[in-house]
Parts: sequence; structure tokens; C-alpha cells
Amino acid sequence: MNLYIKSQRNNNMQNTSLDKFRKIKPLFNSNEAVIEASRCLFCHDAPCIQACPTSIDIPMFIRQIMTKNTNGAAKTIFTQNILGKSCGDVCPTSVLCEGACVYNHLNEKPIEIGRLQAYATNDAIENNIRFFEKGKKTNKKIAVIGGGPAGLACAHELTILGHDVTVFDANETAGGLNTYGVAPYKFTNKDSEKEIKYIKSIGFEIKTNTKITTEGKNTGNNVLLSDLEKNHDAIFIGTGLGKTKKTGITGETLKGVYGATEFIYELRKKEQKVDSGKNVVVIGGGNTGIDAAVESALLGSDVTMVYRRSEGDLNAYDFEVQHAREKGVKFLFLSSPVEIIGKERVEGIKFIKNTIERNKSNTNSKPEIKSVSGTEYTINCDRVIIATGQEKQTDFLKGIQNLKLETGKIIVNKDFQTSNPKYFAGGDCINGGKEVVNAAADGRDAARGIHKFLMKGRM
Repeated sequence: MNLYIKSQRNNNMQNTSLDKFRKIKPLFNSNEAVIEASRCLFCHDAPCIQACPTSIDIPMFIRQIMTKNTNGAAKTIFTQNILGKSCGDVCPTSVLCEGACVYNHLNEKPIEIGRLQAYATNDAIENNIRFFEKGKKTNKKIAVIGGGPAGLACAHELTILGHDVTVFDANETAGGLNTYGVAPYKFTNKDSEKEIKYIKSIGFEIKTNTKITTEGKNTGNNVLLSDLEKNHDAIFIGTGLGKTKKTGITGETLKGVYGATEFIYELRKKEQKVDSGKNVVVIGGGNTGIDAAVESALLGSDVTMVYRRSEGDLNAYDFEVQHAREKGVKFLFLSSPVEIIGKERVEGIKFIKNTIERNKSNTNSKPEIKSVSGTEYTINCDRVIIATGQEKQTDFLKGIQNLKLETGKIIVNKDFQTSNPKYFAGGDCINGGKEVVNAAADGRDAARGIHKFLMKGRM
């Protein structure tokens, strides 16, 4: 009897541990998907389509799920967004398609579009059901710099159009944000690997551990940009953003201080087998900071997220903040970091309280932050995660001739062509950091722009 109780207790502890890390949007089974799909009103001129950056025909694929035509639903989704699986899992659907659902105006729960999308696309990926093939050969070669969502979407669309495409990625695995930047409770390593393999199966090449450089020599892991230009008819830039921005405060180089992007990267790489610290302070108010805070809490840390502005000014989505609170993350507002304290490792962090002054005559202007003298206080902690945004990859971009930038972002025209006509760009490097679905839309449309440019006179 006692052995049975002990065994049950151990099993419950293991299940609880596993349960903590399960995906926030679990997959529907076939019955659940059909029941949820049957709730759709199949609106004419559906607002959910307008809210989707890739313009997926959402009522169409939901109707197909309802009639158990899962393959048809997957094809409808993938025709517009080849990264439909990851977008179904990681998209902020409550502020995009589901946020536009007419049920919101009827005080009813909106259709779970994201989970329906993930259900249909996952079925196709798991069963390797492919809907596209390489187009008639054009004898044109395109290089894609960056194997993230924008690069993969661009490479897939270009391959459909008949071009030879090579994707170059500096990391050991492609996928960009989906592989290294999204919290594992939203999208796992296994999910990313399967999606990349599925997208790549159309017939383009991915070279990982390969960095494009503007100077030096070609080596096994470095390719000179000048050689890339020489050997390709067009180049797509999908490099995304860089490392976490430095705050410039004292103590930022102490052991135990991480950038939020780098922290999520380590989590993904080590599959959450990391020591996150006993007491963690996250500085920032965006979605990446929320991801780092939630993951730290799931790993057993006591987590406090500190933001310099008020709660109403948070950049993170409301549903992300609510989810963080449910996982035990505490929030402090109107406080700015002054100094990270410690000798070799982090021992604490000093803050100063702020007041906010809003411009009543210009409601669009950002409120001014003013520190209040004499209000300093310290939080003891053994880990600090800085989530104050990411640097733009200007050093690399400045090495490209005649490439115009504005505040570190690449300027493109309606065809996603840059000021250097051989180069096209999309994703975070042109928008400063948006969602995976925006990158997928950019990559797809940039591919069409490249095709138009290369096939001029032949179309």
C-alpha cells in the first residue's frame, strides 16, 4: 500500500513537471477540430481574412475542416503561408484573425482559428502531404541570406516559380525566430525541425553554419558577399535583428546577466535543461521579456518583471501579460534600473522610481519619464534578464553597396526591392521587429518581386 502511494506520488510529480512545459495551444484532435469549425458563421467579406497579414482564406479552410477535408484545408493555408503551422502556434491570434472575429461583437468566444490552422497544417506535415512542386526551370540563381521565416517563405515561393535557390544561415539549424527566438511553450524544437524539413522538401538548398561576410576570405564557414553577388542573379536579405540592446548601466557584464534573446536561444538550444536562477529580475515590457519571464517561472524561479513606464504603456500583448501572471510572474511599474550589483556574479539590482508626464495637447506623443530623486530601492536576485529590444544588423548592411537604410532598417519598394536593384529584403530587417506571420508575408511577396525583376521581358 505504502509503495503504491509512493509510486503514485512520484508519477504525479513527473506529470506535473511535464504539464508545466506543455504547449500553450495544444493540438485539436479530429473531433474537436470539426466541432470548433462548425461554429464558424462563414462571413461574407470575412474580417478575419483582412486581419491576417498573409490573407489566408480562413472561412474556406474552416469549412474544409468542418467537412473533414483536412488536406484541402492545409492546401488553402499553405498556398498563402507556407509557415502556416508555426503561425497557427505562435501568432498573436487574439489581436489578429481571432481579434477580428465577429463573435467578439456578439459577446461570444471567437473561433479558435490558430488552433484550427495548426491542426490542418500539422496533419499535412506529419503525413508528408505535399501540394507544391518546383516550377519550370528559369536558369536563374538566387541567394537568400538568413534561414528564418522570411527567408524560408521566400525560398519556397521562388522554387515554385522555377528558380534555383540557396539559403545561407549562420546558425547550426535554420528557422531563425522559430528555432531560437520563440519560447518553447509556444513552439518546440521538434516542431521547428519538422516544419523546415517540410518546406525544404520542395527542392531548395540550405547551407547552415555559413556566415556571409563583407571582408576577409572565403572559408568553409564564411562566404564573401562579393562572391555571392558574382554567382547569383538576385539576393534576398532576411537577416532579422541582432543581439539584445545594451542598457549602459553599471554591472551589465556580471555573470548572471543575460539578454532576453540570448536567454531564449540558450533555452531552445539546450531544450530547457538550464539553471535559470532562484530569483530572476526581467527588465522590459515587451513580448520577448514576457517569454523570458514565463520560461524562468516554469523552470522554478521566483520572477519579477520591472518596467519603466506604467502598466497601460506595456508593449506586450494583454493576453501575454495575463498568461505571465497566471504562471506566477510579478510586475513592478514606473521603475528604471540604475545599477546591477555584485562582485563577479549578480547579487541584486538597484532601481529608481519614475513619474510619467503626458502631453495633453498631443495624445500621440510618448509620455515623458522623470526619475524621482531619493526613491532608489534594491531587489536581491541571482539573475537579470534584459529585454530592452534588439540591435539592428547595421554593420553587415552598411557593407552592401548603395543599400539605403533608415534608422537601421532597410528601405524597400512595393516589390520589396532595395535601392541596390540586385537586392530584395523582408522581415524584421525592414520592419524593425514584428510577428512571424509578417515575415512570412514579406518573404512570399519579395519572391514574387524577384521573379518579376528577373523575368522582365520573358513573362
